[in-house]
Parts: sequence; C-alpha cells; structure tokens
Amino acid sequence: MKAVIQRCLSANVKVENKIVGQIQKGFVVFLGIGKNDTDDDLNYLVKKISGLRIFEDENNKINKSILDINGEMLVISNFTLYANTKHGYRPDFLDNMMPQGAKEYVEKFIENCRNTNCFKKIASGIFGAEMKVSVENDGPFTIIIETEKKNEKWKKINYCCFDICQQHTTRWPHCWVSPTSRYICKIL
Repeated sequence: MKAVIQRCLSANVKVENKIVGQIQKGFVVFLGIGKNDTDDDLNYLVKKISGLRIFEDENNKINKSILDINGEMLVISNFTLYANTKHGYRPDFLDNMMPQGAKEYVEKFIENCRNTNCFKKIASGIFGAEMKVSVENDGPFTIIIETEKKNEKWKKINYCCFDICQQHTTRWPHCWVSPTSRYICKIL
C-alpha cells in the first residue's frame, strides 16, 4: 500500500459538483492499493497513520498526533500512486490491485481507522469516481508511506495488544508495541 498524507487546515472532495466528504484540521490521505498488499500491510498503515506526530505543540515542536489535536481525516482512493513510469512516457498501472479487491481494502482501511478512536471524524471520496479534491495544506507538510518498505521487525511483532493489555478493552490509541517488542499501555 502507498499513502500520501497531507496535513491540512481543511479539505473536501466533490463528485459531480457535490461535496461527498469534507473535514477541518487533520489529514488528507491519498491511498493506493497494490496487487500484493495484505491485511498485514493494512494494519501497519493504520497503525502508522494513527500514531503520526506531525502537529505542533505549544513549543512549536512537531510532537502531537491526530488524537492530541482532535483531528479529522479525509481518505481518497488513488490508484495512480502505483503508476509505473520506467518505460516510456505513458504510465502503466499493472502493480495495482484489481478494483473489487482494492475497494474492499479501502473500506477496511477506513473501518480500521474508525476503530482506533483516534479521529474526530473520517470522511472519504467515492471509490472509482472522478473526484475533485480541494486541500488547504498546513505547512505544506506531506509524508509518503509505502508498506513494502516497512521495517522488517513489523513481520515479527504482533501489534494487537488486546490480549496483552488486560486492563483495557480498546486496543488503540492506548496501547502500542515499542521497537524493543515490549507491549506498552500508556494509560497504566
């Protein structure tokens, strides 16, 4: 999976000149699904985006997450993120997942993000539609995440701390796994 995340002050998406999704301060996520993507890639991306600390704190340091600022997210499916331009001038899109599978992953991504309880609101465009996206960038601050380049340790760690953190019934954002493979609950 590939995600282009833009920090924004506001954003909206239109289909046939009608706004189908809009947000205030938060993230716009352009999401591409590759033909070899798995649930592991999906979980990694949800975890990474939910925890990104790219908002300024009271000392103007980039130290706050989307949860800390009570932010919102607009998700836009974008198959062109997998454009291959290595041969000639016309891109091919052979590395994309087929539309039905990609649509399911986009829907799963949105649902899993909702389940984190990190976002005040999550809006989205319409999969496969011709969309017009307006973003009031904040910065600009843009990050690209590609799950195929994720840390190899991810494959060895079970990021679901639901069974480990017995004191809490919600997995996110209270619990996470540290790079040392120890489960941590920040509420304890």
